[in-house]
This record gives sequence, C-alpha cells and structure tokens, in this order.
Amino acid sequence: TVRDVTFLCGRTGVCALGAVVAKYTGDNGLLDHYLTQFKEIKLSKDLPDELLYGRVGYLWACLFLNKHLGNEVIPSPTMDAVVREIVKNGRKLRRKSGSPLMFEFHGSRYWGAAHGLAGIMHVLMHFELSSDEREDVKGTLKYMINNRFPSGNYPSSEEDGKVDALVHWCHGAPGIALTLAKAYEAFGDKEFLKAAMDAAEVVWNRGLLKRVGICHGISGNAYVFLCLYRLTGAVEYLYRAKAFACFLLDRSHTLMSTGEMHGGDSPFSLFEGIGGMAYLFLDMVNPKNARFPAYDV
Repeated sequence: TVRDVTFLCGRTGVCALGAVVAKYTGDNGLLDHYLTQFKEIKLSKDLPDELLYGRVGYLWACLFLNKHLGNEVIPSPTMDAVVREIVKNGRKLRRKSGSPLMFEFHGSRYWGAAHGLAGIMHVLMHFELSSDEREDVKGTLKYMINNRFPSGNYPSSEEDGKVDALVHWCHGAPGIALTLAKAYEAFGDKEFLKAAMDAAEVVWNRGLLKRVGICHGISGNAYVFLCLYRLTGAVEYLYRAKAFACFLLDRSHTLMSTGEMHGGDSPFSLFEGIGGMAYLFLDMVNPKNARFPAYDV
C-alpha cells in the first residue's frame, strides 16, 4: 500500500531500523535480510511527495541507512531519480502559487513538516541538487518566510492562510524552524538563520502545549531550541529547552492523570505519546548532539 514506503509509517522504516540494529549487533544474516526487503520496496506513480506517507519519507529512510551502513548502501542513482521526480511534481503546481515549488496532499497545499513544504524541502537539502533545483528550494523557503503571519507563525496550508492557530512540528513554526535551520547549514544564507530564530520566539511564547508528544506537543517543540543551541551555541536556547523538558518532567504525569494534558491517541508512541518525551529526556543528557528523531539525519 501507499503507507508501506516511508520511514515513519511503513515497512520501509521497519526494514531500515532493523538493518541498522542488525549491523550494530553484528548479525550479518539479519542485516542482509532487512536490506533485501528494503530494496524490494517499489514506489508507485500515484504516491504523494510528503514525509509521512510519500516519496521524501522513503528518501529519509535511504539517508538513515547510508548514514549508519555506508554511503552507497542505497546507491545515489536510486535516490537521485526520486529527487528529480519530486522536483518535477513541485514545479507542476507552482503556477497555482507564487512559490517555485508546491505540493498537494488530499486536496490541500500544506506548508508544514509532516505533509508539506517544510518536510519536503528539509529532505531535499540532504541531496546533491542542480543549481536551478537549489534556487527552487531556496525560493520556496523564502516564499514561506515572506508569507508568514505577522505573529511570526506559519500557515498550515495555502488554504488556511488566515488561520494562525497551530504551533506544532507537524503544522506551524516548530517544524518550519528546523527546516530553516537546515537551510542555513546548507546554503549559508543568514536570512534563513534569522527566520529560524524568529520562529523559535513563536515556539517560546506559544509552544507550551497541552500535549506531550513530539509531533504536536511540548517534546517536539523543545527540539527547536536544541537545534538552535547546536547551530549558534547561544545558551539561551539550551535554557529554553531545559524549561520545556523540566515542565514535562515535573508536571506532565499529574496533568495527564487529571485530563489537563493529552497523552496522545497512541499514548506510548514516539510521535504522539510518552515515547517522544522519553526520547527528549535522553537527548537532554547530551544536548549538543540532540536531533529531532526521524527528521534530522
């Protein structure tokens, strides 16, 4: 099915993670098994391009494998063909907006990390792009910066351009901040760093949510500060990450038990539940090496 191809929601993620675990435990037979399974996965022509269920979710799994197993475990031509397809699709929809690249998922042109522009641009920036592709990625991010809300937050989609409500990794400033930080690393343009820092202010002022997870909760929002701490070395970002983490450590259990905080529809999961909170706590032990799971490679 469509859901089979991504790291977060499909068999691709199981195979990629299984292969990496097998490598680190020295089980070569299991490693070969999972790699064989991974390489048999095919991308259908009607697949969306976004992170959770689409092509960039597959590409992220490829990046994860190559990081841990070696750069050409998944050959560059295999990944490059998918990159070209994504860019081609994005250019088809640009006539409907002022953005060089635009994508549609279930009838909406999303901006966020989970389903939209931020997640797609984030993954594309890990690849060798042609000069015109690089300009399209940069232009798309600058389009988003230029069309953010006066508050500094970002719309969840082109269709929700007047609804300034969501401050989540999946929709809103947090996920876009991580992508803008990656853009600064990739392109060296300080406009992206400034925009990432502006988005972090939104997260600080509005990001102490009533959920614990990393997709749309406090744990995920804390990673904005950890990212900027790693990028800039400014200790204020470390203090802010600690503030969010300490709030969770001190109060989340009580607030969830009284119903004042939501533990997630899947309460033990990485993205919705306390699994993500535990992951954040582990990253706080060595914050300089913290990475948003399944987003930062």
